[in-house]
Amino acid sequence: MTATRPVALVTGASRGIGRRTALALAAAGHDVAFTARTVAEGEGRIPPRQGTAAAIPVPGSLERTRAEIEALGARALPVRMDLLDRGSVRAAARTVLDAWGRVDVLVNNAVAHIPGTHERFLDLDVDVAEQVAAGNYLNQIVLLQAVLPAMVQQGGGTIVNLCSGSATSDPPAPPGEGGWGVAYSASKAAFGRLAGAVNAEYRGHGIRAFNLDPGFVVTDAGAARGGIDALKGKGFEATPEEAPGAAIVWLVTHPEAERFLGRVIWTPKLVAELGLLD
Repeated sequence: MTATRPVALVTGASRGIGRRTALALAAAGHDVAFTARTVAEGEGRIPPRQGTAAAIPVPGSLERTRAEIEALGARALPVRMDLLDRGSVRAAARTVLDAWGRVDVLVNNAVAHIPGTHERFLDLDVDVAEQVAAGNYLNQIVLLQAVLPAMVQQGGGTIVNLCSGSATSDPPAPPGEGGWGVAYSASKAAFGRLAGAVNAEYRGHGIRAFNLDPGFVVTDAGAARGGIDALKGKGFEATPEEAPGAAIVWLVTHPEAERFLGRVIWTPKLVAELGLLD
């Protein structure tokens, strides 16, 4: 069936920035489809930043986000998706398009974290780097390729890619001491080129693609993995978890957002200048 309200698809929305974004879009009048690996509350697990220690329990699930979206009066469509599973990515897009017939807003928020992602350079397993690149770059292409034709057919759409400062800034210290691993930052650097490619080819079809840097957001997952104090000690000022969602709603709904095409948008600056959290 075709949605009567605009449809948003948010990836990685069981917790953190993705969950906040899904709720912000629902509150702004969108029906929201959203993806995550964790289906039920209490099942959430994330790998540590380094080493092979046991997975870390974290709150959040498709079930919880669904209930919160529906409490806002919006339709919710939870879809299990694993960014490291290419078939799962294609199936998620197909599920949303089959169910609701369109995607007006795509927020690429999900990231691939696996054990060993943030190892030091000589300890990095290249197979791990390959998997991270597949999840954070190649499989993001797969999702865009699945959604773009529908956007073209319906006459337009907006894409927001959550990029990372690690893609353009050198780490302030080694991994584990306030820095990040090259497997992650390199994959996010590649991901950061996708919005520009989409705009170059599809702007004339009414499609806009933005790169949004969320800033240093302390999510449940980030706090659970640790290392937050080290980053704070390097001068990284925390951004409220709800700030990227507020910025995304503005980019999706406000005509002045056009002026941000072709650049990386720094969430803390945008939110402060426009008073989006006031």
